[in-house]
Amino acid sequence: MRRFAMEKLETWKSAPDRLPMIIRGARQVGKTWLMQEFGSTHFEKCAYINFDRNQRMRQLFSGDFHVDRILQGLAIESNVEIEPESTLIILDEIQEVPEALQSLKYFAEDRRHAYYILAAGSLLGIAMHEGTSFPVGKVDHMDLYPLSFPEFLCATGNEALCRLLEQQDFEMISNFRDRFIDLLKNYYYVGGMPAAVNAYVRDGNLKEVRRVHQRLISDYEQDFSKHAPRETVPRIQMVWDGIPSQLAKENKKFVYRVLREGARAKDFELAIQWLTDCGLCHKVGRIRKGAVPLKAYQDIPAFKLYLVDIGLLAAMADLDARTLLKGNDIFVEFKGALTEQYVCQQILAQLDTVPYYWSAESSSGEVDFVLQHNGKVIPLEVKAEEHLNAKSLKNFVSSYKLPFGVRTSMSDFREQENLINVPLYAISTLWEVCERR
Repeated sequence: MRRFAMEKLETWKSAPDRLPMIIRGARQVGKTWLMQEFGSTHFEKCAYINFDRNQRMRQLFSGDFHVDRILQGLAIESNVEIEPESTLIILDEIQEVPEALQSLKYFAEDRRHAYYILAAGSLLGIAMHEGTSFPVGKVDHMDLYPLSFPEFLCATGNEALCRLLEQQDFEMISNFRDRFIDLLKNYYYVGGMPAAVNAYVRDGNLKEVRRVHQRLISDYEQDFSKHAPRETVPRIQMVWDGIPSQLAKENKKFVYRVLREGARAKDFELAIQWLTDCGLCHKVGRIRKGAVPLKAYQDIPAFKLYLVDIGLLAAMADLDARTLLKGNDIFVEFKGALTEQYVCQQILAQLDTVPYYWSAESSSGEVDFVLQHNGKVIPLEVKAEEHLNAKSLKNFVSSYKLPFGVRTSMSDFREQENLINVPLYAISTLWEVCERR
């Protein structure tokens, strides 16, 4: 399975000012596989240590932070002789031993650039909010998400189509639009969770794919009870269960009373924070103005909430596999919620930026996503079908005197004076398209 994050790790390995690298992401997005695969393909040896329920590692890091002593303990635990230039050290579920996370500071200071260290944890965000001492400025970090659509193309044996996207040959891409659309339909259903993609690649059995989704959802819900504060668990479950109905609304802004009559922000803030900290949800904030920096114009109380993966959203919404056989109905089913989820997921995984959205104060105008790239504001409107009307987008571009806006839909690539249409299946090319303007 090709993961584009491997290329980021290769860059990290060759960097002269390398620091320990922390990989963040929800459970089951492939962090452990990525680290071990990187170790087996790029190093002579790999010292893997899992901190989950590991009392020996708790004791090792409860003493002083003398690097030589810690290295000796890691070598014994992993049964691998650790040599600086030939060994990758992997510290998995590192948040289970907060002192181990803190020790990365001393590796950076006392053995700067000497050792290759990857650390990962699915609950790192939660650990940070519980007061864990984080080695600020002493580590690099990378976020890992479910497979993007281009990665899904590679996983399903369609590397040539992935290369077309990378080459941005839109004439050729248009020639194969039917192939892209069929694969995009499958991605809407399967999503990018590695276990679900593997099940699909193995024999194409969509029922088995859905069973994988249901198992993942059940595992996540068990995590609520296992790791979240007891008094917050019921509200976490309510937020989690309510996301499909929140996204099914015409206005997808998160509304607390959809969860429970009379609900207020203070009742659910901790629950939402918990879900976002562990990577199961992504919060997209509203901005009041289309100007750089976007974060300065964020309207903190207003936001949309998306899931970690489109396949899980389809499973939670009980989207039947037969929908895949109804032409392009999957792209308009569920009131466009799947399409917005898809675009949000690709923005995070492929474009590596923070998405916002904009809505007018006194009218129904809205731009689905607003992005910032190379000092420019890029408004992005999402259309589930081929309709090319983009009134809100045009008004936004005009109001803030932007050079152009972007619409993503099922239509082919086209450029107009102040509007670009990028096919949904080619949203990974967005930055290159914008940079040519």
